[in-house]
Amino acid sequence: MTGVRVLVGTRKGAFVLTSDGARERWDVDGPHFPGWEIYHVAGSPAEPDRLYASQSSGWFGQLIQRSDDGGKTWEPMGNQFTYDGEPGTHQWYDGTPHPWEFARVWHLEPSPGDPDTVYAGVEDAALFRSTDGAQTWQELPGLRTHGSGPSWQPGAGGMCLHTILLDLSDPARMYAAISAAGAFRSDDAGTTWRPINRGLQSEGIPDPDAEVGHCVHRIAMHPSRPEVLFMQKHWDVMRSDDAGESWHEISGNLPTDFGFPIAVHAHEPDTVYVVPITSDSHHFVMDGKLRVYRSRTGGNEWEALTSGLPQQDCYVNVLRDAMAVDSLDSCGLYVGTTGGQVYASPDAGDSWAPIVRDLPAVLSVEVQTLS
Repeated sequence: MTGVRVLVGTRKGAFVLTSDGARERWDVDGPHFPGWEIYHVAGSPAEPDRLYASQSSGWFGQLIQRSDDGGKTWEPMGNQFTYDGEPGTHQWYDGTPHPWEFARVWHLEPSPGDPDTVYAGVEDAALFRSTDGAQTWQELPGLRTHGSGPSWQPGAGGMCLHTILLDLSDPARMYAAISAAGAFRSDDAGTTWRPINRGLQSEGIPDPDAEVGHCVHRIAMHPSRPEVLFMQKHWDVMRSDDAGESWHEISGNLPTDFGFPIAVHAHEPDTVYVVPITSDSHHFVMDGKLRVYRSRTGGNEWEALTSGLPQQDCYVNVLRDAMAVDSLDSCGLYVGTTGGQVYASPDAGDSWAPIVRDLPAVLSVEVQTLS
């Protein structure tokens, strides 16, 4: 019997939600690591019971946790992140140099083929890889030491490497996105990187051809069409049809094009989802209504999905890692809010119901389809 496991990271612990293929009744397990910020929980495509979690605390620092039994038990892997090369600097808000420092792990991206290989995007922005199941980590220094690095600046949430995409058709190609520097691509398995921000325009950057400086919030890709990328930027929803060489806007009829997450339907590469919020100063949904927007045409034409979602007096946000899709025949969509709700749609967004309410603020949502 096919099942679904939803991995939820929150401000005060991690939760594991499970259901059968009908996705109607859910078991809630947690909190794991209560009281800790869990920025991301991710499962290995190669071994679904292998889970990784980023456990962070301003008091006690950063730990990576690993489970080999689907989240029933966990083991701390420690914090052995080894930087390569000189620490270097980046640019602070006022333009002055600021030394690189290790704050937390924002995103974990397990390898599709090897359960012991996992990538980590950290703050301050750097990329690490482990090949021993998260026990030790080695930096891929080509990104942090890129020539544009000293001009990178932190976004409002810090200077975080929050998106890592692996091209399943080309093991040497991978993508990363940094707030606030932009999107980058490697064609040699992470050894060297180059910015892929042509076509992005951002307020405060007068040069339309600026190599870096754009506040990218999230990038999504369908595995069958890795040259097509979708981006939610600080403002604007964007699309690239040439692996990031150029971008064009697809915000279309969205009520606002500011938001954080973006996701692609598991079986329809032109079906894309976003969650618009009011503005960069008002981080909540518009008009007190939680609406997920769907485009079936790869952008520009968007429809509001509201059935089962609160449509009055709702002022939550959906963060960049808090939307995910499953790969069942009827594609499921999952959204976690800063109000602690996780909503699920078993029919690609047509109807919604809460899996769980009243969790701590949700930071991340990932989904595993289990056979």
